[in-house]
Amino acid sequence: MTYTRRNSTDEQQEAYLKTMQLTKICEQLHITLDPIDWQQFGLWAPVKVNSIEIASLLELGKRDSDDILRQVQIKLFAHAALETLHSRTGIKVLMWSPVDLVQPQEFISLWIITLETDERIPIVESIENGQRVYEYYPFDGDDGQQLAKLFGPVNEGEHHLGDIVTIKEREREYTGEIIYIIPPGKMLTNRKYAPRGYRTTSETANMNNVVVSRYIVDCNDGFPHIVYQSQVLQ
Repeated sequence: MTYTRRNSTDEQQEAYLKTMQLTKICEQLHITLDPIDWQQFGLWAPVKVNSIEIASLLELGKRDSDDILRQVQIKLFAHAALETLHSRTGIKVLMWSPVDLVQPQEFISLWIITLETDERIPIVESIENGQRVYEYYPFDGDDGQQLAKLFGPVNEGEHHLGDIVTIKEREREYTGEIIYIIPPGKMLTNRKYAPRGYRTTSETANMNNVVVSRYIVDCNDGFPHIVYQSQVLQ
């Protein structure tokens, strides 16, 4: 049923209740919302975090806490990535990819934000003073200690450190240098893809629950690719 704005006491009451409910959920998620102007806009009031619009009160009011968190993450990860471009504007984000790391880390999570320019920008999500913070993560592929802290001890594989290889991800090919080999992981077939634009670090699984080597390949596009053995073409 299409929602139609009504200048009525019922709508105002509903908007107020959803504002209170959403604010409470976000507080539990360590997210502080900007003031929601439900008095003027009713259920169509924009919901913002640090002046960044997330969605309407009507839309977020229908979601559970996990979906609300993901909506906030998508917006704030993208905003943090685009802020690193400084004067460049109008560039769109294509994908949000969480990175599988050894734990514990100093931050909650590390994501790679892929732009339409194919740049891969690492952004970390942290809790500071009780609030979620999203900021650029300075990555150095030549820093062995940083690689070990993120991915664990270096391993061995069919290919070796320093090898120049071509890899295939999402039907595209990239060429780069293997800078690290991490513990083997399972490739799963028949997995459901995440929503459009929201991807894991590897999607081209074609082996059935087989444990295979994983490589970190630097293709000079911002953050290295983490790929399985079967994704290495040469």
